[in-house]
Amino acid sequence: VPQPAAVRSRPGRAWRWRNLLVSFAHSVLAGLWALFSLWHSPELLSDIQDGYSISGHLLVCFSSGYFIHDSLDIIFNHQSRSSWEYLVHHAMAISAFVSLIITGRFLVAAILLLLVEVSNIFLTVRMLLKMSNVPSPALYEANKYVNLVMYFAFRLAPQAYLTWYFLRYVEVQGQGAFLTANLLLLDAMILMYFSRLLRSDFFPSLRKGSAGRDVDGEKFLID
Repeated sequence: VPQPAAVRSRPGRAWRWRNLLVSFAHSVLAGLWALFSLWHSPELLSDIQDGYSISGHLLVCFSSGYFIHDSLDIIFNHQSRSSWEYLVHHAMAISAFVSLIITGRFLVAAILLLLVEVSNIFLTVRMLLKMSNVPSPALYEANKYVNLVMYFAFRLAPQAYLTWYFLRYVEVQGQGAFLTANLLLLDAMILMYFSRLLRSDFFPSLRKGSAGRDVDGEKFLID
């Protein structure tokens, strides 16, 4: 994908652009894959702890590979300081997914969590539009509202359901305790990102601070 002029002129932006394109590709593949897995095998939803499908297992393996790749990309391109929140998120995802792959349990929970990638399609498009300084604000405005709807439908709703399920039905010991702790930490991160999204796109007057800058001083975590 050709880099816009606003991206080519800044090395940090050029790396971020490439990184986001890989993220976009993963979101499209993983998001549609998760939807297909649940559509093809709806009975999985009745057994979140022990339900199993080959498609779901491969999806978790695929996404684990992406999180490993993205972590290495951040580290090798000296973006660890500005992207530390991504590294924390990826470490949580990798550790949880590897435990699911090894034990074969809670794979349905992982599939439900990966529905978030449907939301990430529009979130990544939003970031690419901001970086490229797209001349048509109508496209950004349209994506802004679609992104908000998708955030509720595919990020907040599945996360809330899984949190309720784990706290009510999963024993807080062993793998269950580990996954519950990961889930609660992820809840905190998602709510924090949601507040940033609302401030940036809907309540810009409430924005404050300038943390989370890349090597060129461009904000991307808060924005």
